[in-house]
Amino acid sequence: MGMKRLVLFFVLVTLWPCYAVSQDDSIGIIRRTIREFDHLDERYIEPQHYVFSAMLQGSYSIDRYSLSSSGLIDQSITFMPDAKVKVGPYAGWKWVFLGYCFELGKLNFDDGRREFDFSMYSSQVGVDLFYRRTGSDYKLRDANLGEGVDASKLNNQPFDGLKVGITGFNVYYIFNHGRFSYPAAFSQSTIQKISCGSWLAGVGYTRHSLELDYQSLQSLINEKMGSQAVSLDSGLMFNSVRYYDVSLSGGYAYNWVFAKNWLLASSLQMALGYKRCYGETVGVDQRGFSFNNFNIDGIARFALVYNNMNWYAGASAIFHTYNYRKSRFQTNNTFGSLNVYVGVNFGLKKKYRQKKLE
Repeated sequence: MGMKRLVLFFVLVTLWPCYAVSQDDSIGIIRRTIREFDHLDERYIEPQHYVFSAMLQGSYSIDRYSLSSSGLIDQSITFMPDAKVKVGPYAGWKWVFLGYCFELGKLNFDDGRREFDFSMYSSQVGVDLFYRRTGSDYKLRDANLGEGVDASKLNNQPFDGLKVGITGFNVYYIFNHGRFSYPAAFSQSTIQKISCGSWLAGVGYTRHSLELDYQSLQSLINEKMGSQAVSLDSGLMFNSVRYYDVSLSGGYAYNWVFAKNWLLASSLQMALGYKRCYGETVGVDQRGFSFNNFNIDGIARFALVYNNMNWYAGASAIFHTYNYRKSRFQTNNTFGSLNVYVGVNFGLKKKYRQKKLE
């Protein structure tokens, strides 16, 4: 029955503009359907008493991209930019939190890096949207260029020939939504009163793009390694690769209430993703390549929260990992952030104002 309500919810949201105008008598049905998505067992979960929230958040971002080939020589290279620390204000209304963070110590505000993340949590359904475009500030963190080759001179060398983009969404359903609260852990809009867990299931879509200036990479190898320099394997000699990923995910989340108003949460989802890839190579195979296959991806979330309903503070960490494996080459992209925040709720809802007066 829950999955039927999930489908009905998205149909109603899509048709809302025209449906609300032509079917005035049905507005009540739509509202009741949406309210069902926040139905709670108040023995386990304290509903949000306020309409609005304001928050200050600091974020520490992580972005790791690894490339490896399995040709005549097994090679692998890992790129990571320096970690970014950002601080900024956020504002919340019911399910939605929006804000903007400024990178500390950043003098150039147009380095090509673009990031946008949007999350919506109800008791039954969660939605994540993300848009990321890296700048040109990657560094080589680890290189394996073949057996017996010492590539340590390449460690931490700046490399501006890699650009990565990812756009996508995840939608997931929370089965034990009456007693388990995802919002209590990741949007601070409810309070978990009794420890509880829930199974999760979802769908997702992502589009990845990767541009590699392999000639600049080869030049860097030659410069830093001198007479010990080796040639890149043909599996790493490509101009660009595009990946399209459709996935089905499942997992489990648990909220542990270890003291009054305190919550420690963890969540892990594994996704079976169908990947379709297109690439442009060099050398003999000028026309490029393509492949389709299945791989396992993952999403992990952790949170520590103190929330007394009036104000809250805590920390959360969210990590995504995407894998692409084929005999020619493999990639792994892991990105995420560690967030530390403090905030206040305001705009007491009418029914709680009435209770306060009684």
